[in-house]
Amino acid sequence: MERMRRVFLVLLLGALFCKEVSAAQHVVGGSQGWVESADLNSWASGETFKVGDQVVFKYSSGLHSVVELASESAYKNCDLGTSVNSMNTGNDVVKLVKPGTRYFACGTLGHCGQGMKVKITTVSSSAPPSPSPSSSSSTPSTSPKPASTSGASSSITPFAYIVALLGTSLAYVFRVC
Repeated sequence: MERMRRVFLVLLLGALFCKEVSAAQHVVGGSQGWVESADLNSWASGETFKVGDQVVFKYSSGLHSVVELASESAYKNCDLGTSVNSMNTGNDVVKLVKPGTRYFACGTLGHCGQGMKVKITTVSSSAPPSPSPSSSSSTPSTSPKPASTSGASSSITPFAYIVALLGTSLAYVFRVC
């Protein structure tokens, strides 16, 4: 009986921490990074940002910076005077802690006006991803995935797996007792 309690405790702890493990890291601009030449709007529209994910800004320190703006109006007008946060390490990580929209721009004079800005909309980690418009129907990432024929979903998250395992273990414990 003591062994079953230990297994239960391990499974419970795993379920609690598993949500953090499944968080994604999004490098702004993809392989180009945080640069003036990157199409940041297209990059952002192809991503799904969830609570717990991280957004990473990679750039040449001293050439660029990252400024988080307070509002959509400040974002549209490149009003850097309304910043709520400023970073300049060249490898800045922003954790997405709640649903909503956040606005980022380069703090180097003129860069925001040249399009070096990005709007990140974060959804709840339990919300299904919203479909994004595809620029080309021939790209593999935008084509629909075939349905699974095994009866199990191929998109099961580690968290769902742990919960299912935990439920099965509880059923076993109560049946044995």
